[in-house]
Amino acid sequence: MTLATHVRTLGRGPGRSRSLTREEATDAMQVMLSGDAAPEAIGALLMLMRMKGETADEIAGFAWAAQQAIAQVKGVALDWPSYAAGRTRGAPWFLDAARRVADAGHPVLIHGWNGGDDTIRNGLAPTGIFRAETVDEASRAIARDGIAYLALETAHPALYALLKLRAVLGLRSCVNTVCRMLNPGRALASVQGVFHPSYRLLQADAAQLLGWNALSVIKGGGGEFERNPAKEIAGFGLRNGAPWQQTFPALSDETRRMKADTITADTEPGDFERAIIEGTVELALQTLAKIPEDALMRNEI
Repeated sequence: MTLATHVRTLGRGPGRSRSLTREEATDAMQVMLSGDAAPEAIGALLMLMRMKGETADEIAGFAWAAQQAIAQVKGVALDWPSYAAGRTRGAPWFLDAARRVADAGHPVLIHGWNGGDDTIRNGLAPTGIFRAETVDEASRAIARDGIAYLALETAHPALYALLKLRAVLGLRSCVNTVCRMLNPGRALASVQGVFHPSYRLLQADAAQLLGWNALSVIKGGGGEFERNPAKEIAGFGLRNGAPWQQTFPALSDETRRMKADTITADTEPGDFERAIIEGTVELALQTLAKIPEDALMRNEI
C-alpha cells in the first residue's frame, strides 16, 4: 500500500474514518522508514493520529516494523528506553540504578535520544556506561560491561528522522511512544518512564500484543524510569505476559523536587538520591523476577 491509503483510512471524516489495524500500521511504518514516502503524507498521517489518539494495535504495528529495521543487540536481559527531553529533571540518578541492575547480573540496554539536553549523556561516563553508536558496539559493550547506551540517531537514523519531525510539526507524535517500545535487544523485560500518565496503559497494551513477558511503566522523574521516593507511584505493565498494576508507597518523608546538580565522577548521592536509586533498582529487579533464568540467558522473544 501507499501511505496515502493509510491517510485516507484515518482522515475520511466523521463516521467514515477509523484507526489502523496492526497490519496496516506495520505497513505504514515500513513505508515511512523506507524513504519512499512523501513528507507531506508522513506529516498528515502523524498529525491525524495525534488528533484521534493512538491505539495499542497501531503502536504495536509501528513498533514491530521499527524493530525489524534494526539488527538485534545481543545478550540483553532488560530494555531501558530513555527519551525524555530533560527539561524538568535534575541529575539522572536512574543511570546509577541501571548500572546496579547490570552489576547484579542482568545485562541492561539503555537506548535513546534526549533532545538538545545533554544531562543524561553527560552522566554516562561517570556512571561507567559506554555510549554505543551502532548495534555492534552495543553488543560488545553488553558482553564486556553488562550495560550500554545506544544512541538512536546513529543506530536507527530512519526512525530518528521521524522523531525529529516534532520540530517541523510543532507537536509530539506517536513516534515518541514507538521509540520507547523499540526494544532493540528483543529483551523479555522492559522498564519505561512516561511524563503523561495516559500513556502507561497504551504502552502496556501494546507490549502485550507484541508478546512481551514483563513491563513496568511509571510516571517517572522528568519522564524517565526513575522513581520519586517522596511520592506514591502507580505501576502499569505486564507480569508473565498478563496485565499488571500495582501501587507503591512513598519511600521517604522528605518532600522535594527531583532536582540536583549534574553527576560527575566525584558526585556522592545524599539520602534522598540514594532513595531514588534504590527505589528504581527495586522496581527494575521486580520486573525481571518472574522471567525464567534460562530464557533470560537465551534472550528469547
